[in-house]
Amino acid sequence: MGKIAVVGAGAWGTALAITAARAGNEVTIRAREPEVVASINEQRENSLFLPGVEIPSNIKAVADFAELDTPDFLLMVAPAQFVRLVAADLSKTLKESVPVVLCSKGIEQSSGKLISDVMAEVMPKNPLVVLSGPSFALEAARGLPTAVTIASKYQKLAQSLAEAIGQPTFRPYLSRDVVGAEIGGAVKNVFAIACGVVAGKQLGENARAALITRSLAEMVRFGESRGADPETMVGLSGLGDLILTCSSPQSRNMSLGMALGEGKDIAEIMKNRKTVAEGYYTSEILYRIATEEKIDMPVAKAVYDLLHGDKKLDDVISELLSRPISKEEMF
Repeated sequence: MGKIAVVGAGAWGTALAITAARAGNEVTIRAREPEVVASINEQRENSLFLPGVEIPSNIKAVADFAELDTPDFLLMVAPAQFVRLVAADLSKTLKESVPVVLCSKGIEQSSGKLISDVMAEVMPKNPLVVLSGPSFALEAARGLPTAVTIASKYQKLAQSLAEAIGQPTFRPYLSRDVVGAEIGGAVKNVFAIACGVVAGKQLGENARAALITRSLAEMVRFGESRGADPETMVGLSGLGDLILTCSSPQSRNMSLGMALGEGKDIAEIMKNRKTVAEGYYTSEILYRIATEEKIDMPVAKAVYDLLHGDKKLDDVISELLSRPISKEEMF
């Protein structure tokens, strides 16, 4: 039995804790909210973020980073925009030898940096691994078949993590492309908002299929600008995650887009949400980077215009559909 620590007790953090426990590990999960700690330890359920799913007895919730002991792996599952702050606090107590597994998806809005770069700044001596892929929290928590990418330049660590948490219903695939694995998970959230708009506006399945395909082209362009392998972009952490997030209202980002497509106001949508739709924050910094570096990302721009640019929905759709005819290129 190994020791796994999880920082972040939202739906995905809780699902990963359950997955690790199901594989036979002793799991400690750190929650910011006292009521979540109590709910997990006393009711064996995370009633706030993952209701209706039983928490195994080999999971313990704590509120203090110092109670995480010295795990074999620490899974960082804090929302992307809070990773820097959380990591700074964590670094005060976590030993530098403990590998950190980055499970948060996004781009830091204030700096434009990938979250792996943020981790390298704040916790430079802890070996880094990235876990990403098409994975709805509820399905993984219930033990439904799920496959993910585990990427690291430390392949022995990646293999050890895969062996520690892998099981027939949670299948890891290994990669060395940390940047590619992370970019897919970050930018797909923006495109999921666009696909949600298509669904909410009832523009049809043809439109959604076209949008997913052209979004993949933008993902590849952005990934290549950061040194990612295009092959990673068409793997689990790229195309796989894109398809999943753009295909179901289970996705927080797609459901946000659906509300926009139905004519709801973005300020009202965000005010009534208790969970984080990372695509809202990523869209702003992604648009800024694409504009500054002249990366052609019209779908990303359309999402930015809707969320932050004060443009009307019909005008944004018309602008996308009126683009000049061009050659189809993916790579």
